[in-house]
Amino acid sequence: MFLLNAEKSKMKFMKIGTKPDTFYTQDGSRILITDSPNDLVIRINNTSYHLHRSSLVPKCGLLRRLCTDSEESDSVTIELNDIPGGADAFELCAKFCYGITINLSAHNLVDALCASKFLRMSDSVEKGNLLPKLESFFHSCVLQGWKDSIVTLQSTAKLPEWCENLGIIRKCIDSIVEKILTPTAQVSWSHTYTRPGYQKRKHHSVPRDWWTEDISDLDLDLFRCIITAARSSFTLPPQLIGEALHVYTCRWLPYFKSKSHSGFSVKENEAALERHRRVVNTVVNMIPADKGSVSEGFLLRLVSIATYVGASLTTKTELIRKAGLQLEEATLADLLLPSQSSSHHHRYDTDLVAAVLDSFLMLWRRQTSAHISSNSQLLHSIRKVAKLIDSYLQAVSQDVHMPVPNFVSLAEAVPDIARESHDRLYKAINMYLKVHPEISKEEKKRLCRSLDCQKLSAEVRAHAVKNERMPLRTVVQALFFDQESSSKGVLSQAASQVLASRGKEVPTDETSMMHKLHLGPSETASIGKAKSMREGGSQRGEDKIRSSTDPRKLVRQGTGSERKYHASRDR
Repeated sequence: MFLLNAEKSKMKFMKIGTKPDTFYTQDGSRILITDSPNDLVIRINNTSYHLHRSSLVPKCGLLRRLCTDSEESDSVTIELNDIPGGADAFELCAKFCYGITINLSAHNLVDALCASKFLRMSDSVEKGNLLPKLESFFHSCVLQGWKDSIVTLQSTAKLPEWCENLGIIRKCIDSIVEKILTPTAQVSWSHTYTRPGYQKRKHHSVPRDWWTEDISDLDLDLFRCIITAARSSFTLPPQLIGEALHVYTCRWLPYFKSKSHSGFSVKENEAALERHRRVVNTVVNMIPADKGSVSEGFLLRLVSIATYVGASLTTKTELIRKAGLQLEEATLADLLLPSQSSSHHHRYDTDLVAAVLDSFLMLWRRQTSAHISSNSQLLHSIRKVAKLIDSYLQAVSQDVHMPVPNFVSLAEAVPDIARESHDRLYKAINMYLKVHPEISKEEKKRLCRSLDCQKLSAEVRAHAVKNERMPLRTVVQALFFDQESSSKGVLSQAASQVLASRGKEVPTDETSMMHKLHLGPSETASIGKAKSMREGGSQRGEDKIRSSTDPRKLVRQGTGSERKYHASRDR
């Protein structure tokens, strides 16, 4: 059975030649220690090699052709500035001609291959020449190894045209893809795997994404070629492709994993931004169309970075669309992304969240009208997103620089059907009012416009009735529904007493209710005062309140005692 060894320590090496290295440098020239005078000078850019025709010409077809017109007694000077791999690659070939020991591996094989091809060091020139030896080592050893294939492929970036013509790139990609598709049972595991959290657990089997870290070292175009070739096999699950994209993004976008708001404050030159734009655009184009192939957190973070590096509008639009498809899978931490706006000082990018929410709602409305999914699934989805947005509003409300319009637009974007309860929204509005005491009455009204007091729980309504930060209209509406629910509760008192007599505990303790709301001492202490006010005023205004079925009328038709109470509060 074929066994793939993925360990870095198993890379292949080849040694050719037996003589010691006698090259030395003098005044920018490389000279070989020998008894015979040199008669061949090879100039490569700023380096000159003083050599011997008798050693190089028999093995190098190019030098043989260039030296045909010269006399044997003459010293010949040849410029080879365009030799692939430069002076280092030429020196390897020259040492081979002298029988000096050279060590070859995946790190220098590409340069040596291209240089020997350039110098025409083939078997047709002389048997046992360098080029066929290198080709044999490449096919029989390098392409059989995992890390060897990756290192060799990476080194082709310096000589793309030569490597493309020699077929080195294609052969390396095919070798790597073949190994990626190898069943994990046939992979000899490398202990260099460094994925977060992996070493905390005892693993005896190879994880399916064992290859993602190693290929993340490749240049962008080479990485894209490998992912494209692997996907074309239709054997890798989309989630595995998505994991490879995530690893690569973390490798090449240094601020991708940063959760701090200073992650985007580092000033970068245009060249760096252009490289990062290419990474973002390429990664987005490679994300599988399958829902869930990448996490929602990954998509949201990528949208934020795309805005920072100035990615194309097409890229950002596609990212927002993908993020909207699976918004219900997001967590609150995923949404708390730093603002990219240079004209505002608020901490969080509410515009990004609003754009993704809008994309989600467009799809949701389309599915609802077309009955693509069952009503229960669609309702579950929209309510899950509503809870997420309300939690997000509670978090961003604590930002002292958060504008009222940004907060309101997000709160009102959620459809009425999505919120079974308005408790979370109330808490977000209350927190915003606490952190922003300077806002006007009109802004307070705008904040509370989307709040439905009828959907507040009893304990939250009790808090709203005595909440001095809330506008008068909201307080009166809360009072109306609180009294309406209290009148209905009288009918169930007898049943509650029966349950209590049977050992069933009825949760009527207001102290415990207030504890669930995390109220402060002053707020808790004022509950009794508010309750006594409501009990005293309820009898006097009972007829008027019961005669009205619209809470909005209560604002205009409240009892005298209530008007006095609210007037004193307004002062």
